[in-house]
Parts: sequence; structure tokens; C-alpha cells
Amino acid sequence: MSADHDLLIGLNYYSPYVSGLTNVARDVAVGLVARGHRVKVVTTRHDPALPEFETVDGVEIERTPVVARLGKGVISPTLVTRTIAASRRARLTNLHLPMLEAGLIAGRCASPVALTYHCDVSLPPGALNAVQRTAVDLSSRRAMRAASTVVVTSDDYAQHSRLWPAMRGRTVVIPPPCHQRPAGQPRFRDGAGLHIGFLGRIVEEKGLQYLVRGFQQLDDPDSRLLIGGDFAHVVGGSVVDEVRALIDGDPRVRLLGFLPDEDLADFYASLDVFTLPSVNAFEAFGIVQVEAMMAGVPALASDLPGVRTPVRETGFGRIVTPRDVAGIATSLRELAHTPLDAVAGAQRARELFAADTVVDAYERLVEAAPAR
Repeated sequence: MSADHDLLIGLNYYSPYVSGLTNVARDVAVGLVARGHRVKVVTTRHDPALPEFETVDGVEIERTPVVARLGKGVISPTLVTRTIAASRRARLTNLHLPMLEAGLIAGRCASPVALTYHCDVSLPPGALNAVQRTAVDLSSRRAMRAASTVVVTSDDYAQHSRLWPAMRGRTVVIPPPCHQRPAGQPRFRDGAGLHIGFLGRIVEEKGLQYLVRGFQQLDDPDSRLLIGGDFAHVVGGSVVDEVRALIDGDPRVRLLGFLPDEDLADFYASLDVFTLPSVNAFEAFGIVQVEAMMAGVPALASDLPGVRTPVRETGFGRIVTPRDVAGIATSLRELAHTPLDAVAGAQRARELFAADTVVDAYERLVEAAPAR
């Protein structure tokens, strides 16, 4: 029996939902289709307005009904059965974790399984969240035992993961695909002062409260902090009200809301420093900081496993202790007063993390799987 698909991707959320995990899955799927591979995605119908079946950018998408929601997660029993069924006609199955159903799916797939492990689950304190975290970790460990390969974004993150003992010896490092945006116009700038940017979901783990407070220690009235990101449609809830309270009418800080792809080149072109002030291990890499680097903008990143990897490997930015308001302010002053080499930094980021390099690596995984 010949395979209908070269790659089957299984995950809880897929485009048009926006997160680092979903963007990786989408970019790999679309990139492989552009090279002539047949790719199918099985995911949940997290938004009832989405069709059950459709083809987008050449990728076949099948969505399963959601019967309940639990915190940031969705429960869709048929996601398990439909992914297993689709694996019978796929050359390779690629599950994106964390995923509660992964342990049930991986052990029953009819094709070889390559997991992409994005990050450990990080949830607020509480008995229910503790149960949820334990269940997801147990499922991930079971999936790792059944997988032939575990793709990780960096050795740094993998070796600090709670699940390192389960994945040790079978990891392959493939960073998330990062896109070089076209040259943009600095239309978000407002004057000649230092312009600092953030782009991402406005949620607790991003550490925006500490970034705002650190920025407010700068005494330059011409400095600006531009915060782009969704706070209206965020799984698990936004902290935008807390951020607004901290801003407290400071005219130097602007909440831009969600920025579509067509605005990102201009956003990066408007910045002198990009920031990723994450406060916990839910963040494992930070694609947006690399995109900023590729545009010639240095990054200020938290000293967390994986998050610090792009700055460490490129030397294009600063690393600061999470939640360190004074440290954020000091690092911003250093980057303002001692600019880094934008041309060399951008070139190094492209060499390490460009999307084509990442798709190359996933293509090798597909081609290494036995033909069916």
C-alpha cells in the first residue's frame, strides 16, 4: 500500500490559531508542500467557525470536534482515532507536544513517529493544574518511548526539561523556522529616541509587567516601548489589564494590539532593541527574537533554557535574569549606548535559523522514513 501523505502532522491547535507551536507546524507543512511533498494535518476544530476539512497552501487539514475545554487545552476524543487512522497512509507521523493525547496516539501509529517537543507544560499553582501537568508529562513520556526521534529546539532547553530522561539518546536539534522579513519602513517610530519592542501574546509567562517597569526606569522622555500582540483571543486569558495599569498613562508606551504579518517588517524596522522578557519555561525559544535579529535588531532575552540560545549563539543581544526589573533597565541602557554590529548579527541569525534550513532538516526526517 502506497502512502497518501509523506508527512502527517498531529497537534491540538493549527493555523489560523497563532502561537509559536502552531507557527512551526504551519511553516514546516507549507515548506514541505512547496518542495513537492504531500502533507496532511489532523488537529482540533478549536474554533467552531472553521471547516472540518479544507486545503490551505496545499496542506490538507482535518479538524476534529471539541467536546470540552480545560484551561489552555481542548478535549477532542476523535483527535486520537482520526490521527491513528491517518497514520496508516502516511510515511512519517509528526506529533507536536505538549499534547495530552500524544501517548495514546504515538504507540498506535502505523507509521514511524517523530515528535517535536516544544516545551514543558507550565501552569499556575493549584490542584487541578497539578493534575493536568502530571497527565500531560505522563503522556509525553509514553509518546517518547514509542517515537523513533524527538525533535528539540535546542540542546540547552532539552537538557533542562523535566522530560530529559525520557528523550535522552533520541533527540535531534532542529530550531523553529524563522523568517527573514522584507525590508520595512519605520512607520511605528515616534521621534529619534530609543525604540524598544515586544511582539507576542499578552499573557503572564511573557513577563511584560517586568519589561514595562524596567523601561520606566529609563529617564529619556524620547524613548518608546512598542508592545504588539493579541490580547482579545488568547487561550488561558490575557494580562492586558495589569499591563495597562502599570503603563498608567505613560505616553511613551503604546499597546499596538495584534499585528498582521504585513505589518511585521515595518514593526521590526522601527526598533532599536527587541525584547523577550519571559518568566518561565513555557517559552523555549522565541521565534520573534530571531526574526528581529534577521532584520538587524539586537535582542534582550531572559536567561532561561532555550530562550537564551539565539543570543548565545549569535552574540547579538543581551541576556538578563527573569523578573529582574533593574537588570532589564541596565541592559537596555547598554544596548542604547553601545550598539552591536547589526550586519554581522543579522547574517549570523540567518545562517543558523532561516526557515529553509529548518525545512531541510524536516525533509531529511521524511526521507529517512521507509517508503510505503
